[in-house]
Amino acid sequence: MTSPADLIVTAATIRTVAADAAASATAFAVRDGRIVAVGSAGEVEVLRGPRTRVLDVGGGAVYPGFVDVHNHHALAGRTALFELTLPPSLTLDEILDRVAEKARSLPEDAWIIGGVVASTLLPTLANTAARQRLDDAAGGRPVVIAEDSRHNRWANSRALELAGIRADAIPAGGVTVLDPDDGTPTGVLLEAAGIPVQEAYDRAGGLTAAQHRQASAHGVGLANSYGITAFQDAGVSLDILEALSGLDADHALNAWVVSSLLVNDEIFGFDPVGSALIDRGEEFRTAHHRPDFVKIFLDGVPPARTASFLEPYVPDVVHGAHFHGETTMDLDELHGWLRRVAERGLGAKVHCTGDGSARLVLDAVERLRAEGFTTAVQIAHGQFLADSDIPRLAELDVTADISPFIWFPGIIPQMLAEVLGERAEHSQPNRALIDAGALVAGGSDWPVSESPNPLEGIQGLVTRADPLHRAPGTLWPEQAITAEEALQVFTRNAARAMGLDGETGSIEVGKSADFVVLDRDAIGGPAEGIIDARVLSTWFAGREVYSAE
Repeated sequence: MTSPADLIVTAATIRTVAADAAASATAFAVRDGRIVAVGSAGEVEVLRGPRTRVLDVGGGAVYPGFVDVHNHHALAGRTALFELTLPPSLTLDEILDRVAEKARSLPEDAWIIGGVVASTLLPTLANTAARQRLDDAAGGRPVVIAEDSRHNRWANSRALELAGIRADAIPAGGVTVLDPDDGTPTGVLLEAAGIPVQEAYDRAGGLTAAQHRQASAHGVGLANSYGITAFQDAGVSLDILEALSGLDADHALNAWVVSSLLVNDEIFGFDPVGSALIDRGEEFRTAHHRPDFVKIFLDGVPPARTASFLEPYVPDVVHGAHFHGETTMDLDELHGWLRRVAERGLGAKVHCTGDGSARLVLDAVERLRAEGFTTAVQIAHGQFLADSDIPRLAELDVTADISPFIWFPGIIPQMLAEVLGERAEHSQPNRALIDAGALVAGGSDWPVSESPNPLEGIQGLVTRADPLHRAPGTLWPEQAITAEEALQVFTRNAARAMGLDGETGSIEVGKSADFVVLDRDAIGGPAEGIIDARVLSTWFAGREVYSAE
């Protein structure tokens, strides 16, 4: 006799997102955290026993748990719990007021860490007068504020002093922006130039192991509240690895997590990175935590002109008329790293925000495939791709890790237009990628995006407009995809990209019982209302890990 189920779920709409099964069902059964039957209520009813819990969603809808292929959950948790939170809409005066208010609650030598400032504000900050205003607001305390891409920082005089950054001691990496009048560092630090201030903060104490664990747990909990039951952290430290493995050992990790071990570090200031970190990854593998990827920063971000493009940027007085940006590695070095990690059975997530860096990845993977390696490779962001390179993603089995949260009309597209001109209007060619057969996987890049809400990303993919109505207009509407495709991008596709498609990403027999209960079928109505659906509960391995009640 078949054992009774622990849980039976029934609903008017259950979107299984299964590739080789019915797209919808009205019931499924769970035993020992795994799905054991999917079908009609009558078919599943035979597994009901005296102790079986029945969850009847009624007119609501059940989707697989959402999967986020690109976030920084611990950074988001740390920001929420331990840092000064600044919305990107704030003016310089408003930022200084918030810093002054925070300073009044802290000891005289305490660091003020926080973010974000809008990338559009950086030119206003890049002078001695603005840095001195930050000094005054902080009352002499060291301050470091992240810019909205999280690639760049604004630091005050005390933070620069503690980091050893002076006019005659400029960091070797990144760009330290100098005041054109007096030649001193303004405190605007692009890419790796900001790492010394992060290291100075860490020397002063940084976060404790307990705080790192709190940050990870908080980040996972916030993700659960948006229906997310699996994600890939796009750049981890030893502290984050230890927090995740510790949470899972205590049965407190309520999501599948795939970690990306940093090969190089252009923005975080983590230590160790590269081989020293990769060598330790396996120490932290647990039932639900998989250190299966590495992360390579191949370029920066377009607004700071640190991304690599095939065609030059709009001319400016600093870079001239023929500046394309640069990559952190050449073809041989990138291929060498991809080959080394492939030999260890690891996948690679490669940060590329320009079409030049994306082409370099494809060229390196072409070599790798010719050598017989099938290792997973993701182009992270991939918002700009040459037309001729789009078919190559499918041909070379390279995933497009897309972030539809940060291309909506708004601050970032405004900055893209300033540095790229008309090219900024042709970003995120998602329709073309899918039509070419490429695997497109959805990621939030949270906390670069203000929330990890997959419904926000799904709606943006369909409408090519801002679901939060922060800015008017659409972005290249010809590249819209269907609601059903967008749901796959944030479930089955993302799970496959992370190597988790055998565990999660769809409601199928044998998979983990990871699902989200919505108050309506979000993708079954008008596209403009997708984001209005509400998450009622989130379930991971058959357990309720979030409830809106």
